[in-house]
Amino acid sequence: MTKSVFRPPATALAALAATALAATALVAAATTTASAATGLGQLAAAKGRYIGTALANNHLGESAYATVADREFNSVTPENEMKWDATEPSRGSFSYGGGDAIVNHAQAHGQSVRGHTLVWHSQLPSWVSNGGFNAATLTSIMQNHISNVAGHYKGKLYAWDVVNEAFNEDGTRRQSVFQTTIGDGYIATAFQAARAADPTAKLYYNDYNIEGINAKSTAVYNMVKAFKQQGVPIDGVGFQTHLILGQVPSDLQANLQRFADLGVDVALTEVDVRMQTPADSGKLATQSSNYNALTKACLNVARCVGITLWGVTDKYSWVPDVFPGYGAPLLFDDNYNAKPAYTGMGTALGGTTSSPSPSASPSASPSTSPSSPPGRSCSATYRTVNQWNTGFQGEVTVANTGASAIGGWTVIWAFPNGQTVTQLWNGTLSQSGANVTVRNMSYNGSLAPNASTTFGFTGDWSGANGAPSPVTCAAS
Repeated sequence: MTKSVFRPPATALAALAATALAATALVAAATTTASAATGLGQLAAAKGRYIGTALANNHLGESAYATVADREFNSVTPENEMKWDATEPSRGSFSYGGGDAIVNHAQAHGQSVRGHTLVWHSQLPSWVSNGGFNAATLTSIMQNHISNVAGHYKGKLYAWDVVNEAFNEDGTRRQSVFQTTIGDGYIATAFQAARAADPTAKLYYNDYNIEGINAKSTAVYNMVKAFKQQGVPIDGVGFQTHLILGQVPSDLQANLQRFADLGVDVALTEVDVRMQTPADSGKLATQSSNYNALTKACLNVARCVGITLWGVTDKYSWVPDVFPGYGAPLLFDDNYNAKPAYTGMGTALGGTTSSPSPSASPSASPSTSPSSPPGRSCSATYRTVNQWNTGFQGEVTVANTGASAIGGWTVIWAFPNGQTVTQLWNGTLSQSGANVTVRNMSYNGSLAPNASTTFGFTGDWSGANGAPSPVTCAAS
């Protein structure tokens, strides 16, 4: 979402009421709990998740903005830099400067990147929306766009929002130029083109007001179910989660779970919780409880892979421009001070230290050992394959050490000498500071008892290249 595009308010579902006593406690807790020592991203990584943010390239030159983004988040989503109007402003002419800058920044700070978005009715150049193309031509244009943009970032992104906001509130299809010209099949065609362009990226459908069980989310559910039955390559569903204060759906977790049960990952992809301004202690406390609740909902669903906040700071949020009278939706205020909402999320993730100051630098801390369900276990063995100048190659062997088959694994370690992973294969990487989390790919997560698999990586080192200890593994 951007500041210039209207989005209707989130559907008012079950309100999470906060008592005055709870409000007072939550506001007071903002100064005593959270995750400054490790950052939210590192806390999430210890649980096999990510906590991300939308990044705007034009703000990265602001020191406080970059400092908070780099310290707190282990995943980023370009806010506007990969949308159609930015990447193909005129037919066949592609521009990647802004997107490349964000990818380069993320790689330098050990953050994974979600691409956003390949096909969307909004922020679409007029040559596409008003081109008057027939179905065959527009299909070819769409496929070419996906091939070029996803192909340009091949191997560099964790995931793509392939199609964004294709449904109306009543569950019918939005009458975008793609829908009216190509028909229902355009979404499947887009996913097929994305898989061909970047076979390793996770492919997501992304939408708003689908956080609870309603007509819109059910229509998306039925589409995903059909895609899985038809072999259309879809790997995940993104729930934007633009919410109004006190309106976290009571069935959020159940809804995430029903999608996960279809065999796809789920993620909260554009999270903010807006309030009528000015903020006060009661509103901030309710917002904190809302962030705590949505974080717990994700953590309680095994296939909920992470949460992305739609912005670093209230200072640059899209909300006030689109919803007059509303604002203050994020974890950090206009001056980059952590709000009670930061504590709400940090507490859900297990944080116990004081809130960070805007200038606080990231600091390494030992990774928390992940846990496995009863009867399932795995081990991870780290070795250095080769080393040169300031680079090295590593390999990790993951073995099923339990009596039951496992369906997935997560490996975590902390580098002792500040090493950085530069490229990884046969796994999905998240690195924040010294802490590294690697999760299985779709093809190597299932291991029978005594079976094993490996993933490898290259990295940079300086001064020393000690092996991490411990290297922990959790099975799922």
